[in-house]
Amino acid sequence: MSIEITMPRLSDTMEEGTLVKWRVKPGDEVASGDHLADVETDKATMELQAFDDGKVAALAVEEGDTVPVGSPILVLAEDGESLEDAAAALDGASEGSNSGSASEGGGVAVADPPKTETTTTISGRPSEATDSRMRVSPVARKIAEEHGVDLMLLTGTGPDGRIIKRDVLAVVEGDSTQQTAAPAATQVAKPQAATAPSVPVAAVGMEAKTINLTNMRKTIARRLVESKTTVPHFQVSMSINMDPLMELRKTLNVQLEAQGVKLSVNDFITRATALACLSHPAANSSWNGDTIIQHGTVNVGVAVSLPEERGGGLVVPVIRDAQNKGLRQISEETKRLAKKARETGLSPDEMADGTITLSNLGMYGVDQFTAIINPPQSVILAVGGAIEKPVVRDGQIVVGHVMSATLSGDHRVIDGAQGAEYLASFKQLLENPASLLV
Repeated sequence: MSIEITMPRLSDTMEEGTLVKWRVKPGDEVASGDHLADVETDKATMELQAFDDGKVAALAVEEGDTVPVGSPILVLAEDGESLEDAAAALDGASEGSNSGSASEGGGVAVADPPKTETTTTISGRPSEATDSRMRVSPVARKIAEEHGVDLMLLTGTGPDGRIIKRDVLAVVEGDSTQQTAAPAATQVAKPQAATAPSVPVAAVGMEAKTINLTNMRKTIARRLVESKTTVPHFQVSMSINMDPLMELRKTLNVQLEAQGVKLSVNDFITRATALACLSHPAANSSWNGDTIIQHGTVNVGVAVSLPEERGGGLVVPVIRDAQNKGLRQISEETKRLAKKARETGLSPDEMADGTITLSNLGMYGVDQFTAIINPPQSVILAVGGAIEKPVVRDGQIVVGHVMSATLSGDHRVIDGAQGAEYLASFKQLLENPASLLV
């Protein structure tokens, strides 16, 4: 009996997923827990794992395809079952099937049959290589037939050079980058006049291109527009003397070096964010329509930017119960979650239940900025770098480290005075950092 794997619901708001990259191919043996594919949800790119043992019989979607939750994406053959029989469980699974449609996710890759001396012909042309077989998805083949596209002139961008839907559509829609040169037999060499070496008219400029939105970028856009248009933001800012904290951090890191621990400035800021909430619960509250929810624990969301190869954007892993965690524990947890977010993706649980968010752009040299609230939370803190600059201390101009912190608050939940009081407590904790050690 074949095992059909469908697009899972990897977050509470996920309605569709994009198959970013397959980690298996037809014919591979897989066991429960194996990494099958990378799937982009509306929140992050995450690992899709196997929950059964078997052999990959067919891949029902191609890399880059976006399909609804619950749609078949892969089929496994159980022990003793042939790959062909298992693949037949999917409509249009066979390469030779004509039942495939031109809709997204219609193409299916199946395990290659044993090679024979016979070569496959496409569009009436014999294959130029007698030791290989052109790989074309059923969807791509159908679209090519409908529009008269010669598949022999295309370069596949799918797994193992497979010609997939987007390759054919690129030609149909007039994308010149996909058009390949005509066969060598039809090329005619044109005489060229001897000329002096050409000189570029202008320096190389930026590339103009259209970028398709990822699921994550769509969600970021929707949620931020919703936040700015439905949440009455206000901002308050303060400058914080960071010299005592910088000295304490330096001392602690020397003492902890032998244990492999290195505290960051952000670790102190995260703990101060949580502890200040104990005195100002309005900052740790959520808007709930007819009510305001004051949370009994402080779960600090720490904004993490993602590299371009993972689709860019940002995610917000959550440090739960942060008011009861020391600097070392906060440091370890933050580093682990940030690393996982950038390399393999976070689970929905690791991004859930935040009650206040911290956004730090100091590492980029930013002095000051404002951030957009992450509903239903009522507060987000935006902190810049601890910048070394001339400051007045005890009537004297000296050089010191100063950090700007800006609180964005939801005026339905927290008033301006309450926001200022919270920020004053936050400032006091950072300027007296020994209080963060107890």
